[in-house]
Amino acid sequence: MMLDWWYGFIDIVLPFHWLGYIFMKNALLAVLLATPLFGIMSTMVVSNRMAFFSDSLGHSTFTGIAIGALLGGKPLTSIVVAAVLFAVLITFIKNKSTASTDTIIGVCSSTAIAVGLVVLSHGGSFNKFSAYLIGDLLSIAPAEIAMLFGVFVGVVLLWLVIFNKLLILSINPSLAASRGMNTLLVEIMFSAALAIVVAITIQWVGILIINSLLVLPAAAARNVTVNVRQYHFFSVLFAMFAGVAGLILSFYWNTSTGSTIVLISAALFFVTFALKNRFAG
Repeated sequence: MMLDWWYGFIDIVLPFHWLGYIFMKNALLAVLLATPLFGIMSTMVVSNRMAFFSDSLGHSTFTGIAIGALLGGKPLTSIVVAAVLFAVLITFIKNKSTASTDTIIGVCSSTAIAVGLVVLSHGGSFNKFSAYLIGDLLSIAPAEIAMLFGVFVGVVLLWLVIFNKLLILSINPSLAASRGMNTLLVEIMFSAALAIVVAITIQWVGILIINSLLVLPAAAARNVTVNVRQYHFFSVLFAMFAGVAGLILSFYWNTSTGSTIVLISAALFFVTFALKNRFAG
């Protein structure tokens, strides 16, 4: 098997009871690949006030699921395509329209949900795909982990290329444009990457809580950092800590893994928020 090396490594380094199952070993590897992506993406989502946008990406998957249901089989491809098109469309309209950003996102998001629900309810397929609402990280398969690894590598490489441009864009869009930067292209690249991360992980995290993982790590990091380097480091650290801790607790509590991870992330935010206010006072 492609993950035999991982199973052997875990048995030697982490011989814990909760890792005595293959599905938990798979889930841990998935967490170690997915949570850094959430931590990295979270920094720009929070800095650029894109929480509503990232939430709408989760809603756009309803349309992808509906298209997948019409075509038959697993709807992963249609989910990715729908999410990317949705992200690009909103970014393009936002840059070309005088309407407020939240209005544009709200219109597109509600339309995507409506289309998906109408198609799924008419075809009687809604119950079949309702698992996407809460996700199931423990069901991840080795082939899906390989796909997640590919996304991880792709996003990291993209981040190395566009990070500085994204940073300038988040601080001062006018300055970025004055320096000859194609701000629309940079925004589209980031939005598309964010859409791919959401679309790929939605089946394991769940539509209802995906946005929390794209907001809470950076929100908590902002409470305890004073520069960009610390901000990114702690965002990734908090995301990974919440992911591993949530996975372990969900095993012993017999709860939804994605929801448990979000609870840990929320706890980190409130703790860091309280510490920030205490030291500030």
